[in-house]
Amino acid sequence: MEMCGKRSSGAWSAHPVTDNCRRDSCRRNRLIFWASMIFVVLVIVAGLIAGAFVEQRPTLARMAGSPPAPDFVLPGPDGNEVSLKGLRGKVVIVNFWATWCPPCRAEMPSLQRAWEAIRDKGGYVLAIHVGGTMDDIWDFTGRYGLDFPIVRDAGSKVTDRWPVQGLPTTLVVDPQGRIAYRAIGGREWDDPARLKAVLDLLN
Repeated sequence: MEMCGKRSSGAWSAHPVTDNCRRDSCRRNRLIFWASMIFVVLVIVAGLIAGAFVEQRPTLARMAGSPPAPDFVLPGPDGNEVSLKGLRGKVVIVNFWATWCPPCRAEMPSLQRAWEAIRDKGGYVLAIHVGGTMDDIWDFTGRYGLDFPIVRDAGSKVTDRWPVQGLPTTLVVDPQGRIAYRAIGGREWDDPARLKAVLDLLN
């Protein structure tokens, strides 16, 4: 026999199902169903709103006045030095990062894809590791299969001269050596709109 709980004299006892019990049970089930449906709808709406917000964010922020990019010469883990002045004539994505920074690590694969997309079109990707050791860089690049140039700013002297606000911060330098764009925080650097904005600086 189907039973519905009933409390009597401080204890629960079995009691035959009544029409009222069935109606109460049905009402509870309907309430649970509609509450679940409302929750699902709210989650979907919240996702759509968040997606719209992300799409409305500017892909890159213009640097007011396009200030000149401070020059530097920094060593890479292979011992070769990279000079920003030596890259004049190219559009350069300069990424300030560190291996201990989760959003920095997350955007590295997209920087690799961006490098592959623009290196034969007058574009260049250069990542500046802030602090750390060369071994940190070697281990990371090997693990992630990165082959774009990475250099190390051991004492943060270069980083301090650039408009860096936390890690990662990425600056886009135009062919004349001026900072055209800045992105604070992680990005998907192989996004077509971002790459177009970068390559348009060559025109």
